[in-house]
Amino acid sequence: MIKRVLTTGAMLASIVVTTPAHADAIADKAAIAQRLQAWSKAFNARDAEGVCDIFAPDLVSTVPEALDGNRDTICKKLAVLFAKPGLSLKYDSPDIREIIVSGDIAIVRLFWTLTARMGDKESVTEEAGMDIFQRQPDGQWSIARFMSFSATPNTVLE
Repeated sequence: MIKRVLTTGAMLASIVVTTPAHADAIADKAAIAQRLQAWSKAFNARDAEGVCDIFAPDLVSTVPEALDGNRDTICKKLAVLFAKPGLSLKYDSPDIREIIVSGDIAIVRLFWTLTARMGDKESVTEEAGMDIFQRQPDGQWSIARFMSFSATPNTVLE
């Protein structure tokens, strides 16, 4: 009888010990997905400050036109893009294919669909990306590294 009680107690203790870690990973994935949704909303509103909020101060990015970018260069480029008169830009909600969380690091594999319009010209492109998020000292997840590319250029933005 004592052996059965101890075995049952050990099983219950293992459930209690492992459940919070699983719940934290679920909460972390949800927080990261929410940050990406907020990013697309800020982008569509041409909110340069809101767009750059997702990037960590030590961001390193790799995109076709800037193979070794940082937070300042990305944010300046976006501000210039948002200031172009007559240019309409819209990112759909991200198509998040995978989020892997390990401690304070997370890897996100995703696709974005960008629609750009200028006058009567429209171009829709799909961009594949890989983001590495890092939990910041304040607990918020931010992109520390990312790479993004499209198989076809957006003709409106050329």
